[in-house]
Amino acid sequence: MMGATMSSPATTVKAEAVMVPPFGVSPPQGCPMHQEPKQTAPPPECPMHQANMPAPAPASGETDKPQAGPAHQDRAYEFVECPMRAGSGASQGLGDIDPANMMPPPNQMPAPDQPFPLEKAREESNIPRAGTNKNWVYPSEQMFWNAMLRKGWRWKDDDLAPHDMSNIIKIHNKNNEQAWQEILKWEALHAKECPCGPALIRFGGKAKEFSPRARFRHWMGYELPFDRHDWIVDRCGREVRYVIDYYDGGEVDKETYQFTILDVRPAFDSLSAVWDRMRVAWWRWTS
Repeated sequence: MMGATMSSPATTVKAEAVMVPPFGVSPPQGCPMHQEPKQTAPPPECPMHQANMPAPAPASGETDKPQAGPAHQDRAYEFVECPMRAGSGASQGLGDIDPANMMPPPNQMPAPDQPFPLEKAREESNIPRAGTNKNWVYPSEQMFWNAMLRKGWRWKDDDLAPHDMSNIIKIHNKNNEQAWQEILKWEALHAKECPCGPALIRFGGKAKEFSPRARFRHWMGYELPFDRHDWIVDRCGREVRYVIDYYDGGEVDKETYQFTILDVRPAFDSLSAVWDRMRVAWWRWTS
């Protein structure tokens, strides 16, 4: 959810990962999925260690892929390292084109009818960005506000206060960090073939396209997810798609900003993904 999405939480429940039924059952000791992902630097020979290496080319015949990551990532560190730069005319002028991608800077300008000023500083994530030696950077409050307006949202309908936008950003960022940790658990199954670890290439929101699993659960009487994302991960030169369904877990935990229940799993678009899901399902049913 590094794009701008918004939801309205409602009762107190901490978020937890939902992967393969039955929910809440852990794999047995010694399984790669049982081990916490290690945050270590990639070895020098790993592809993702090279800053200028391009992202891997899409597999032939691949369909139903989300769009590439937003262009604002290329200049995001300007607003992480120096938030004041976001307010300068040099970084916001329409003529200030980045020669690296011929794209204008992100929209950090206040909306015409905006009721209060918003933060323009951006937070760096813990999610590696494929093809670089940097991480993805989350949108600022102002960017999030502008993105919601572009999608048809009107602030007068919700009567937001400044602290509400701050909380929304924290929830948004926490959801993404949770999703990446769940992806790392799946990627632990491939640690030998990709010792330097995965990196996120791109992502896309598909809130209106319910996954087959979400529809099946709905037929069984469960609620539908309020959002869905597809994340494309670089597994040391191989593109792997993950499907993430976001379910409302109740009221936001005020200390951790968790409320979303995530269902993260590899998409059924390769034999490797099918095998991974079969193995994990077996571990869960037999543990």
